Amino acid sequence: MPPSFARRSALALCALVLASLSAHALAAFGFEDVAQRARALAQSPYRKPDAALPKDLQSLTYDQHRDIRFRPQRAWWRGEKLPFELMFFHLGYVFDSPVRVNEVVGSSVREIRFSPDLFDYGANAIDLTKLRNIGFAGFRVHYAVNSPRYKDEVMVFLGASYFRALGKGQRYGISARGLAVDTALASGEEFPRFTEFWIERPAPNARELRIYALLDSPRTTGAYAFVLRPGLDTIVDVQGRIFLRQNVTKLGIAPLTTMFLHGENQRALSDDFRPEVHDSDGLSIHSGTGEWIWRPLANPRRLLVTSFAMSNPLGFGLQQRDRSFSHYEDLEARYELRPSVWIEPKGKWGAGRVELVQIPTPDETNDNIVAYWVPDHPPAPGSGYDFSYRMLWQRDDDVRPPLAYVTQSRRGHGYQRKVDDSIQYVLDFDGPALHRIPFDVPIEGVVTVDGNAELIETNVFRHEVTGGVRLTLRIKRLDERKPVEMRAFLRNQADTLSETWSYVLPPT
Repeated sequence: MPPSFARRSALALCALVLASLSAHALAAFGFEDVAQRARALAQSPYRKPDAALPKDLQSLTYDQHRDIRFRPQRAWWRGEKLPFELMFFHLGYVFDSPVRVNEVVGSSVREIRFSPDLFDYGANAIDLTKLRNIGFAGFRVHYAVNSPRYKDEVMVFLGASYFRALGKGQRYGISARGLAVDTALASGEEFPRFTEFWIERPAPNARELRIYALLDSPRTTGAYAFVLRPGLDTIVDVQGRIFLRQNVTKLGIAPLTTMFLHGENQRALSDDFRPEVHDSDGLSIHSGTGEWIWRPLANPRRLLVTSFAMSNPLGFGLQQRDRSFSHYEDLEARYELRPSVWIEPKGKWGAGRVELVQIPTPDETNDNIVAYWVPDHPPAPGSGYDFSYRMLWQRDDDVRPPLAYVTQSRRGHGYQRKVDDSIQYVLDFDGPALHRIPFDVPIEGVVTVDGNAELIETNVFRHEVTGGVRLTLRIKRLDERKPVEMRAFLRNQADTLSETWSYVLPPT
């Protein structure tokens, strides 16, 4: 064979191999595959999920359902000794809609099938022969984040489109959702659900896990990609594309759900030995203009919906800033370890509003706080709506303004020689901007209230314990049936020193 012909043959063979590898790479399963399914799903009528579970599962109580536990030794990928593992939740109790879970290896997709052998049913008397191929309620991801010797639970998908994540040293608290539809409207809220997941098999040295999800509801469908990076602050990058079957009144992007029962700004209604009970204590917003806003949470006596209009937000989140155990005194719940969650939009989100929904709750079993982004121009039915953002699940080093920030908002009078019906708030600020200013330099507190209140007095003191600043304000509400909106911040001459404390006193 002539040398030139051999060289041409070798080159042709290399080209065929490269073409084959490229075709294989192009055929790998990814976000666009899920998006195609979501688009096709939106063009067909909604089909309610089949929730016909065996009677043994339908009648389970909360405690009975908790007694069904996944067998850790059967964790997915444990045999391969990969850095991530999967464990699954059993159907039953309120979890009556199965989800399909698939493993992705390159272009290969295979379903992870349910088997009763994966679970320990505890004291439950259940006919296991009737549980073949019923599917899972959800799944959780395990990764060694606190110790290299143990894989901790770092993320969970369970119920509707709810998911939660954890960083190092954190306890579950706040939840996230894929989408919120018509939240707090009289017409009723619609709860989209993730119906199917695709999880990429991680490499032996992987530090991130990629998860795809298909969302469905009577009026919406959607495709999602989640990239999970566990750590001190666990990071979850989210990519979404939403399609509408029908118009919706309010579309909530990047929704967060948490609980606030009582705290330093609102005393407990019952005789509770715990000074504070909440998963989060405030909503933080970094607006597109650069302003930082802090709105402490409340447990109102009736539904309270407030919002902040802006364009291209730089970030928002529900945070647990108070990290002192003595402020909670709950050895079981450990509220001081609950994560803060910060949303960082990727790209420009345009005009819209950050909306905060606060719902009355009699106890801590209900998540009564919701926050999300509402775009001014949601998609028309049939067209796609793309968005992406980063979620930071944080504890001690949560996102704060670079200047000064609110550390506590206390309500109540101190010593009063003559008792009156005024309302007093004591606000503590801390942060780098205040520590750079000498104690003898005057700092001004700028306070405004709306037309339903009279501002009686304000005072500003340097905080000799923390090195920060304490601002006190006293108001008299004019109409108890209406809320009062207040704003306060610190400045030194023309320089703004702090974020804006923005509080709504609920009506009584």
